[in-house]
Amino acid sequence: MRIRTCHAPLLLLLSACATMDPSLGETEDPSPRYANLQRAALYPWTDDGQCVVREASNEWPILAKRCFHALDRDRVRFRDVNKKCAIASVDAAAPAVVALCIFAAPEIVAGAVIVIGAVVVAAAVQEGIDAYQRHADRERAELRTQPTPAEEPLANQTPKPKGSPTGDIFPVPDANPRRPECEAIPVPRASKDNPHNECADTFPPNRYPGRDVRVGGIRFDALQVGVRVLWEIKTHQFDKYNAFVQGMEIKKELKQIPKERAIALACGYDFVVGVSTLEHKKALMEADSSLHVVVTGCTR
Repeated sequence: MRIRTCHAPLLLLLSACATMDPSLGETEDPSPRYANLQRAALYPWTDDGQCVVREASNEWPILAKRCFHALDRDRVRFRDVNKKCAIASVDAAAPAVVALCIFAAPEIVAGAVIVIGAVVVAAAVQEGIDAYQRHADRERAELRTQPTPAEEPLANQTPKPKGSPTGDIFPVPDANPRRPECEAIPVPRASKDNPHNECADTFPPNRYPGRDVRVGGIRFDALQVGVRVLWEIKTHQFDKYNAFVQGMEIKKELKQIPKERAIALACGYDFVVGVSTLEHKKALMEADSSLHVVVTGCTR
């Protein structure tokens, strides 16, 4: 049964959800509308995302409540991992009410909303994201073309003593300069393995389908839609290998994956390894428990 009205328990639950602590590493996006569109891109919608685009300028809890009816809930599972949406009521509507509370949480809580299968970004949502990015690109281009005021030559400036509150005559380099090498640049696929590339496009899902992403001089298989998460995809049928081959494969991956993770984290991205089988995940986690490994179920 889909929820179309707001009951008192639902209001109480949404209020509780609004007080959840922000996720670690979450940063405020300069455009709430853009952030909402990016988040909505993670989920399947029965109306092709029309409701999301219409409500995207509101705060996420409001958008979630108004568009919950359009969410394809046959493909979504909800887990109250923070135990903040549980209610005493056991009436028939309680499971749906709890599901909405979880979905409407202001932050993305890992493992709370699980989508079954690959997600293709709804056309209306993708159009909204593209329109925002085009507008942002035009604004940046306009800023670059604006003339900057002429500065007085250093030779004409009055030297200031070292230790002066206003600093020395020569400017101090920015302690946190922008790093252009950390920009995510879509590049042609390095792999010609079609099952691998299809998995990289559809599972995270990839913000740039059909392309790798270069960050910090390293290629990644995907940049996830809506969040700053870089992915390394493995599609080996690991459980079919003998013990010797499995051990060799893990050693090979542990020479590659830590380097990729270090670059991703240094550039402000999270890093996830996607593997096809649970056996592969267990082997990687036993070798390095600090890794974030997800079972994609992708087949070859």
